[in-house]
Amino acid sequence: MTTVDGAPGLPPGWAYATIGELIPPDGVFIDGDWVESKDQDPNGDIRLVQLADIGDGFFVDKSDRHLTKTKAYELACTFLKKGDVLVARMPDPLGRCCIFPLIGAERYVTVVDVCVIRLSDFSADPKYLMHLINSPEIRIAIADLQSGSTRKRISRGNLAKIRLPIAPLNEQRQIVAKIEEVFSELDKGVEALKIAREQLNAYRQSVLKHAFAGKLTEAWRSKHPDKTLPPDAQVAALRAGRDLRLAEAFKDWQKAILNWQLRAKSGPKPTRPHINEVIGNPEIPDELLEHCTGHWAWLRLGDISEVTGGLTKNPKRSVLPVSMKYLRVANVYADRLELDEVTEIGVTEDEFECVKLKQGDLLVVEGNGSVDQIGRVAMWGDELDDVGHQNHLIRVRLSEGMSPRFFVSFLMSPLGRDLIVRQASSTSGLHTLSISKVSALPVPVPSQEEQEALLRALAAPMSEIEKLGEEIDTGLAKCAALRQVILKGAFSGQLVRQNPEDEPAVTLLERIRAERECAATKKGRATKNGRKEAA
Repeated sequence: MTTVDGAPGLPPGWAYATIGELIPPDGVFIDGDWVESKDQDPNGDIRLVQLADIGDGFFVDKSDRHLTKTKAYELACTFLKKGDVLVARMPDPLGRCCIFPLIGAERYVTVVDVCVIRLSDFSADPKYLMHLINSPEIRIAIADLQSGSTRKRISRGNLAKIRLPIAPLNEQRQIVAKIEEVFSELDKGVEALKIAREQLNAYRQSVLKHAFAGKLTEAWRSKHPDKTLPPDAQVAALRAGRDLRLAEAFKDWQKAILNWQLRAKSGPKPTRPHINEVIGNPEIPDELLEHCTGHWAWLRLGDISEVTGGLTKNPKRSVLPVSMKYLRVANVYADRLELDEVTEIGVTEDEFECVKLKQGDLLVVEGNGSVDQIGRVAMWGDELDDVGHQNHLIRVRLSEGMSPRFFVSFLMSPLGRDLIVRQASSTSGLHTLSISKVSALPVPVPSQEEQEALLRALAAPMSEIEKLGEEIDTGLAKCAALRQVILKGAFSGQLVRQNPEDEPAVTLLERIRAERECAATKKGRATKNGRKEAA
């Protein structure tokens, strides 16, 4: 036992100990129960606690898995008690810990990837242990002992190896009280910042709603009547532009075919050009028509863009001759790209050219478990060279004269989001997008000049919104950092004063050990006597 009073680096009266050394005779230090999907029953009366229920210092009560009482006894499950310390053995974050609060009248058991620690009022304070496991130093120790190549985890055996700084029991309770007092004030600040962020998001949506109702450019239209067209005339102009581009492309193709024939048809045959026909008249739900401004033409997104899929990942790609970076769903957020982790994939030369992104391409997320995340869209800005995209991202390459930033802003507006969600819905209740659904998405198409005017009008409020959002994020980050500073100070003896009259932690740990040894001796005698009586 590593229990040395006033050990190096510890305040007087403190000692190092492992979790096992804190467990009283009637305590518990076990993994949760191995409950498989086949063991579960949605109508069962035993609630199954999962990793999603374990918050960082709080119990979430999120999952809704159950099993019957009969099955729980058959599997010899351990029923949770109020005050049990629950440690998540898998991320994210790894080793997060909370106290089980015993909610309602249901009985609870937990999955195998949640470690259960049961102390007593006279061995150690459960909240002290929870905050200690959530502290920066112990999190680092847990990370150092993690295992697993794809899904990181901490085994109970490795968790049991970590030396913990243990204060005298009375000081533990004082530390917990002080932490909760300070955290309560921090929580008020965090809550205020979250409310401010919600209000800011509501303001952003209000600005976008105003913009795409055509109201933000009302004054501009009255001053520039020569640069606006009635919707029918706008559609006619777009069709004329399409026909002109197709005619020019056809001439270029004919020249390319002639040169190919003069080369005795060596090399790939030039591909006949295709430019989407401008059909217009998209289907807009009746209840949304009043929000669709009559100042602009409304078309299908496929009328003004090329909508394509991406690369399908499979094992055969590992032997293909060309390797290219490609974006996944995890890289694309709402008007934001996360490019810290961009992986590579094998492609053919034709695929390389086909899926390579160009500046201004829009990337639309095909599907997601959350309806709020379906169809989130971001614009590619040539941040990296020669990058493709996977098939779960739909690429929208807009025609000449169409502003990518205008259409990103529209697709993020309340009306745009409503149209996306409706387009993604199906009779089966699932929500997903496809190339055809994205192509059929109704979008407003003002003149190129008005698109640019609207973006100029949006620039100032959106810049201010972004600035305020960054300040809120900074405030939340500071609160999170301060929480870690408080925990670090708490478990180095800096949060409360030490009292030399308190029983030292060494004495506490020795008493726990003695109680366990006594209980083991009594159990041994009872077993021996039971065997004699049986004989």
